[in-house]
Amino acid sequence: MENFLANRLVSARKMAGLSLQGLADKLENDVSKQALNKYEQGKMKPNSKGIMAISNALNVPVNYFYAIPAVKVALEEVEFRKNTTKLSKLDDLSIREKAKDSFERYFELEEILQLNEKNDYFVFDRIIKSPMDAEDAANQLRIVWNLGYDPIPDVVEMLEDKGYKVIDIDAPEGFDGMKAVILDHKVIVLKKSKDIEKDDVVRKRFTALHELAHHALKFSDDISHKVEEALCHVFACAVLYPEDMARKELHKERFHFYEKELIIIKERWGISFSAIFYHAHRLGILNDHVLKKFNIGFRKRGYHLPNAEPGRFRSKEKPTRMERLVYLGLAKEVLTINEAAFFAGINSWKLREQMHLMV
Repeated sequence: MENFLANRLVSARKMAGLSLQGLADKLENDVSKQALNKYEQGKMKPNSKGIMAISNALNVPVNYFYAIPAVKVALEEVEFRKNTTKLSKLDDLSIREKAKDSFERYFELEEILQLNEKNDYFVFDRIIKSPMDAEDAANQLRIVWNLGYDPIPDVVEMLEDKGYKVIDIDAPEGFDGMKAVILDHKVIVLKKSKDIEKDDVVRKRFTALHELAHHALKFSDDISHKVEEALCHVFACAVLYPEDMARKELHKERFHFYEKELIIIKERWGISFSAIFYHAHRLGILNDHVLKKFNIGFRKRGYHLPNAEPGRFRSKEKPTRMERLVYLGLAKEVLTINEAAFFAGINSWKLREQMHLMV
């Protein structure tokens, strides 16, 4: 038990993004760094007062330290999508540990419910060497998944329907998304929206498809990581806004683009101004000079800042499958309310507030 408790202490600290010294500082040295180190090595066991203090400092319930996961998972084949802000080592560990904790509960819940649902993963067999290859892969995905030429109402919902396990987590600036493989299942981790009603979800849609690209595409061994990321961007753009529709709506023979037109396209297809312009540039619809002018004006207006770009795509882009499984477990009476709250990652009183029995 001491060794298990030690491992859970390490996990909770990593999820909080704290070093040993950082946790000691947050505890105002009521528990020293040296004592915390011994707890995590299993050489000492904290008393009840110490556990309570650590629980409050790390914002996890006390029972987290004693709940033994029925399914242990490891993140394999990990790929991050990061923005221009560099992630610290502690932030990196925090993201991985939060993902690991969530997926341990996810897989255990599926095991309890005895689910054996089939996956419909998309795999593009040809090696991706160029933007044209990435465009072809996107077109093939739309054919295989019967998407036609219509806008995708909710990318995250689509991925969950196809068997990808998607979660979103509270994450620091600098993180957008991550893909990994767990127990032969393809998983995607996204950054949780702070305010679904106000946040612009187009970046989250794009990130989800970017991570799908890492799962689905095979890249030439001689390309750099930077080029691979750019090709994943091409794939995401082309899935969101099919080439034929982009050519039809944007037209090549033109001198100007107006903001209102871009808002209309964004709110129909769920794609950002920048993605529209880079996609159009790649397709030869606009030239280098127009793209440069757009970038200058875009930054001058401050549209590069979070949620500053005009227009909103009306979609939640929020993973819901795990939450639905929690209610399925309650409906089948294989979960108690306390167990359901554990899998949902919330307090039991909060779950009770959300429960409204219909039948």
